[in-house]
Amino acid sequence: MSAHNEETPILIEDELADEESGEAVVLEAGPDAAGQRLDQWLAVRLGPELSRSRVQALIRQGAVSIAGKPVLETKRKLISGERIEILVPAPEPAEPQGEDIPLDILYEDNELIVINKPAGLVVHPGAGNWTGTLVNALIHHCGETLSGIGGVRRPGIVHRLDKETSGVMVVAKTDRAHKALSEAFADHGRTGDLERAYLALVWGIPQRPTGTVDAALGRAADRVRRAVVPEGRDDARHAVTHFSVIERFGEGQQAFATASLVECRLETGRTHQIRVHMAHIGHPVVGDPDYGQAFRTKANRLPVPLKTKVQAFPRQALHAWLLEFRHPTTHLTMRFEAPMPGDMEELVGDFRKL
Repeated sequence: MSAHNEETPILIEDELADEESGEAVVLEAGPDAAGQRLDQWLAVRLGPELSRSRVQALIRQGAVSIAGKPVLETKRKLISGERIEILVPAPEPAEPQGEDIPLDILYEDNELIVINKPAGLVVHPGAGNWTGTLVNALIHHCGETLSGIGGVRRPGIVHRLDKETSGVMVVAKTDRAHKALSEAFADHGRTGDLERAYLALVWGIPQRPTGTVDAALGRAADRVRRAVVPEGRDDARHAVTHFSVIERFGEGQQAFATASLVECRLETGRTHQIRVHMAHIGHPVVGDPDYGQAFRTKANRLPVPLKTKVQAFPRQALHAWLLEFRHPTTHLTMRFEAPMPGDMEELVGDFRKL
């Protein structure tokens, strides 16, 4: 761990640090620290490796001592000259177990890893999917290079893709990267460098070549799916999707159903946002089992064998093709692209023949 103190040097007591107990850091509060909150002062001195919430957790766990006595109050005011000892535990083993699952790695360093997630891979373990997830794969692949997120040796998931959505994802390997990337995704690029773009094969052809869907999302009646809801509802979450039509299929003919390849760019990042928003404007994603049910019969208006292929397509035709962000430590802008996977590329190619 690196840390800095503008007032006095940090003393790292190596004899206290080992693989089991973690790392001991000793700081001395200078005159400028007098009257400051313990958690705030430590977060500045120990950042960016440790977030303020992590520092607060360490205080509550009794890992922070002043004059040899544990301090459990995060708001405790400092006195000039006090000696603060922090024992940062070694990251605990992740609860999910590592599994040797192949990964399409686009980039990796000590802070983060960027992958091209295939359709069918669940991101995080959960009910019904405790194994075989991206997290299991990353624990196996990264091993000891995971420095720990929130004190647990696990990858830091800062954004997700649905199980059946493919494309580019970035995952943090350190607390520092997790904090920086989480803030960037929470801000959705409004004040920094973050860009996300998806390709979606949708039913029909939008009337305008570009457009914006600004509609709040909340829980649907079944409490599982999402739906467009009134802004004032308790669970309403602001959601904005910008779309542009890339290709039109079947335009100018009336014998068959039409479709479009659209690019969607997110201004917010809500669960199922693109899928719900495109369905809301009458252009659900082809193959979407949750939000495109009303359009399933559209396949009957397609020529064979396209009709058969659409009916057999096992997922929503949605792919995260672009991710651009600022690296949390080098501060360089990084851009990653992933071409459409073979199944979606083949389906789009067949629609081009309409």
